[in-house]
Amino acid sequence: MKTIESTLELDQRTRAVLEQVRNLGASHLRPLGLQADRAGAPLPPDHPFFEMVWRSGLAGGALAAPEEEEGGDGAPNYRHVRGCVLAEEASYWDRGVAVSLPGPGLGGPPVQLMGTPAQREQFLSIFRDRTGPPLWAAFAMTEPGAGSDVARIETRCTKDGDHWVLNGTKMFSSNSKRARWVAVFATADRAQGRAGHRAFVVESGTPGFEVIRVEKKMGVRAYETCTFVLQDCRVPAGNLLGGEEYYGERRGFKGAMASFNATRPVIAANAVGIARAAADIARDFIHDEYPRTGTRRALALERMVDMRRAIERSRLLCLRAAWRLDRGEPNALESSLAKMHAPPVALRAVSMAFDILGEAGIRRDRLLEKLYRDVKVLDIVEGTQQVQRLIVARRLVGLPSQG
Repeated sequence: MKTIESTLELDQRTRAVLEQVRNLGASHLRPLGLQADRAGAPLPPDHPFFEMVWRSGLAGGALAAPEEEEGGDGAPNYRHVRGCVLAEEASYWDRGVAVSLPGPGLGGPPVQLMGTPAQREQFLSIFRDRTGPPLWAAFAMTEPGAGSDVARIETRCTKDGDHWVLNGTKMFSSNSKRARWVAVFATADRAQGRAGHRAFVVESGTPGFEVIRVEKKMGVRAYETCTFVLQDCRVPAGNLLGGEEYYGERRGFKGAMASFNATRPVIAANAVGIARAAADIARDFIHDEYPRTGTRRALALERMVDMRRAIERSRLLCLRAAWRLDRGEPNALESSLAKMHAPPVALRAVSMAFDILGEAGIRRDRLLEKLYRDVKVLDIVEGTQQVQRLIVARRLVGLPSQG
């Protein structure tokens, strides 16, 4: 995707996959999202849809093979930019189904960024073999007492011979009930603060690992949001990401932040997709229901112009954050700017569409009321808007993102 640097154009490969996602969105993502929403339950892991996308190679979060990480001349292949483009399109059709897709999901970045080459091969290569059944992975940071402030995590890890013993509770972990493994952050010593952070791969079936609840949610119902406990959960020492030598100079905490810098642009792109969907609903309603002339139509169109401008800004922020990451450049500021900006824009887009549709917008047979329930979570996950503002402010005055 070398052309993106100078022309902002997508390469042929990305355009082809984008068209596949668009076709899949109309035929499957949106209908299945509505189905899961009305049922109030996630799509089951044995749903034929997951088998279909797994075989097609379109499963969510699939990472490039190691030999595909760089272009043939050593240039980056812009896979994070590609990921944002596809995340936006998938969420335009249904963000819940997009998150439910098989693949490493949010568990991929910690392994990719913190793991040794052997660990990356062990835990990520399974997603490149599409001959078997669909596979998922998951990520777990949030706890009952630690949300956006990840420095407050209390899940403990204690070394015991050739194992680590984990104890704690994790919340709001997507797809962890069906996951082959979960990337879990814990602390070796709370007194050490961020220097005590460690990251592990906890494999499904490990004694002491138990999903105790799948949340009932107001929106994005197509995927599981889980709470699980770790009770004397013995994890092989080889599952400590990066190995013990990795964790000098607060590198565990820095690894967590690097993971967020990789995933926040994707969450922001999800918001752009929902904003587009709401704006399109409003556009179609104006075209079909509003008078052809008059003040009412003029005011509605003026609001549409403002919203389109905000959506385009959000998209460019997402792409720049991903572009810098693909080039190996620091992107903490750009990542937080994208995450800070895009979800509120999506919230405003949905609200604007409600204003334009009026009472017609609240009908269950219209997509808009579902978007209203789906969109709010994007302002919360991967760090709230308030946290992103703090990060941006600190960066602007030359301070590190976290104090």
